[in-house]
Amino acid sequence: MSCFLCCFSLFAESQDRSAQKLASFNHADGLALQGYDPVAYLNQSKAVKGIKGFGTVVYEGLQYRFSTLENKEIFKKDPLKYLPQYGGWCAFAMGSDGSKVTVDPQTFKILDGKLYLFYNKFFNNTLKSWNKNEQILKQQADVNWHKIYSY
Repeated sequence: MSCFLCCFSLFAESQDRSAQKLASFNHADGLALQGYDPVAYLNQSKAVKGIKGFGTVVYEGLQYRFSTLENKEIFKKDPLKYLPQYGGWCAFAMGSDGSKVTVDPQTFKILDGKLYLFYNKFFNNTLKSWNKNEQILKQQADVNWHKIYSY
């Protein structure tokens, strides 16, 4: 019986960590990138809405959609390459004060082969602010994200 309790305890702990991990990422009901195709950002340099009919790929508890079946297969081979930095939160906000701010998925930057997303509403395009001080903001965003996401 104690073995059962031990296994159940490990399972419950694992479930708690998974829930905490998922809560660290920007998503709506488990859908990452507001349904945009993560491969299109890097391979086509544009934000392209994924198509429901192609199905989704679930990676680390989040669902990703794709604009082509080819992009879906590319993602499945190397998902880490296509994940947005800082859990899909605004890179500028993460660098500025470590806050998790929602993004406009059409406002992005590819830097060193990585996807960075930005808030862009109400005449506030944080990509412009990021570009003015990118090196320092990126360093601080990396530190801040590590504090949030250190599983």
